[in-house]
Amino acid sequence: MSTDPSVLLAAEHIRSVIKIAGVDAGVVLGSGWSAALSDLAPTLATIPYSKLPGLVPTSVQGHAGQLSLHDLGGFTLACFSGRTHLYENHGVDAVVAMVRLVSALSGRTIILTNGCGSVRPDWAPGTPVIISDHINLTGTTPLSGPTFIDLSEAYSLRLRALVAEVDPTLPTGVYAQFRGPQYETPSEVRMAGRLGADLVGMSTALETIEARRLGLEVLGLSLVTNLAAGVSPHPLDHHEVIEAGRAAAPRLQLLLSNVLHRLAS
Repeated sequence: MSTDPSVLLAAEHIRSVIKIAGVDAGVVLGSGWSAALSDLAPTLATIPYSKLPGLVPTSVQGHAGQLSLHDLGGFTLACFSGRTHLYENHGVDAVVAMVRLVSALSGRTIILTNGCGSVRPDWAPGTPVIISDHINLTGTTPLSGPTFIDLSEAYSLRLRALVAEVDPTLPTGVYAQFRGPQYETPSEVRMAGRLGADLVGMSTALETIEARRLGLEVLGLSLVTNLAAGVSPHPLDHHEVIEAGRAAAPRLQLLLSNVLHRLAS
């Protein structure tokens, strides 16, 4: 469990609002995923991040900046609509606060989603990808001191297999996290590809590291929102990310709904 005092205060606030002992799982909705959990299940409560100590109101377009809690037939889900990114300069603790909050609420599973650029030209915008591994290119970590965490299986094989059963057409790939906020240069994308990355983005890896420290089982899901620089023939634009998410919303909603109901069963 997290020992971050502000996160523990946030957990107590949530418990007092909806009178629950904890949650079973958490979902962080990244760029392009904002509509994926609409009408998923009865909503127990919706709380803006500004009311939760340790969580920072998001500044990124397409990130709602609120926590909603849902009941899937006795399986309680904490859904974070939007995340804090490293490039927002609130520090690593703010980046991983949502992961710590799920742990403080006794959750054992977290699903981390993101919008990303594809290093592979055959993965077009609108393609969901199961993350099999990551490369942390941020130059930082949420860990401190001699905290030696095994990341041999950072992304749960069990959960990856569950998603593959839900949708056997989904590819798997390696995600490289850059710091941002600038998009990667064509040379940086080529470098990431040579290191083994299939996807590039600005989130997820640091959250996964902290989740594994806390003993959470992690599922990572990316939505290709654009071809990466040097792969795409066009300049990159955040509006492209938002539009790709809107176009893919029905598929993402069905995918997440089916995955969560499998987890809850």
